[in-house]
Amino acid sequence: MLYNLLFPLADQAGIFNLFKYLTFRTGGAVLTALLISFFAGPSVIRWLRRKQGRGQPIRTDGPESHLLTKKGTPTMGGILILLALSLSTLLWADLTNPYVWIVLTVTLSYGLIGFADDFLKVSKRNTKGLPGKLKLVGQILIAIVATTLIMALSPEPLSHALALPFFKNVLLQLGWGYMVVAVFVMVGASNSVNLTDGLDGLATVPVMIASGVFALIAYLVGHAVFANYLQIHHVPGTGELAVFCGALVGAGLGFLWFNAPPATVFMGDTGSLAMGGALGSMSVVTKHEIVLAIVGGLFVLETVSVIVQVTSYKLTGKRVFRMAPLHHHFEKKGWAEPTVVIRFWIISGILALVGLSTLKLR
Repeated sequence: MLYNLLFPLADQAGIFNLFKYLTFRTGGAVLTALLISFFAGPSVIRWLRRKQGRGQPIRTDGPESHLLTKKGTPTMGGILILLALSLSTLLWADLTNPYVWIVLTVTLSYGLIGFADDFLKVSKRNTKGLPGKLKLVGQILIAIVATTLIMALSPEPLSHALALPFFKNVLLQLGWGYMVVAVFVMVGASNSVNLTDGLDGLATVPVMIASGVFALIAYLVGHAVFANYLQIHHVPGTGELAVFCGALVGAGLGFLWFNAPPATVFMGDTGSLAMGGALGSMSVVTKHEIVLAIVGGLFVLETVSVIVQVTSYKLTGKRVFRMAPLHHHFEKKGWAEPTVVIRFWIISGILALVGLSTLKLR
């Protein structure tokens, strides 16, 4: 909004020329989202605690310590993340850019599904929430609509193609099969972040790291000169998503202030489904779907651990891990929660560096 209102005044006052620069507006988005989180956080948490009473229901089959340390903690803290993210994005982004609206809509829509899931868990005092099939259908429908719009906006020959990292000018033309890939990426990313969100701060920092990486990717992909130099596929208009990514980093950092161990609030599905959807949709827009699997490798690892555990138990009656997702396995082995969280953060940082290397290794 500030860009649309103030940049046209640059001829009258040179200071407004700052709003032309994505780097300035991205920095502004980070700071704004952070401040919104800091100032609104206490009020949002008090409201959630008052409405929820006993807080989020804790799994009885989970790590025993959770029944003591996490009992009574309110959930739906994702409301705070979405509030800071949305306001900051609307304030600093170019609101005539369709990609901004698509990614923001996917994020808020997935957040709405998560909110319904959290609401049912709290109101019915169980850990089931929305039926899994209903939740999945909603995510798929949203992803189909978003992908259709992205494909219509993307330039040829990128609209129906999957780009491969480490290879310059290589595109897999999938036709309408690309729709399946893009929907899988969005829905998969959303649910992967959701599975990872099992310990205080565990999902928040990896999402922030991935968002920082995609802020850079969006900026480079949207810049014709840089895209040509790095031999990555240029998608005009995607640079504006750097502002959205910056807002997501700021919102995540502000939420982490309240979610750091011991958490005073959980993000719940409201936050985890939304943030995963944001990462997935950004990767589709920027044609870096496979890079997301590298940068977000921690989310992939957590998801694979669940798949392996379920498959093994159904086929052999035996469990591969003491408990899935993977972070609970290490808790069962005796690792302290902060140890698991920080070591997983380190893994996420390493994977982000590997993902960034794909921009140059061509």
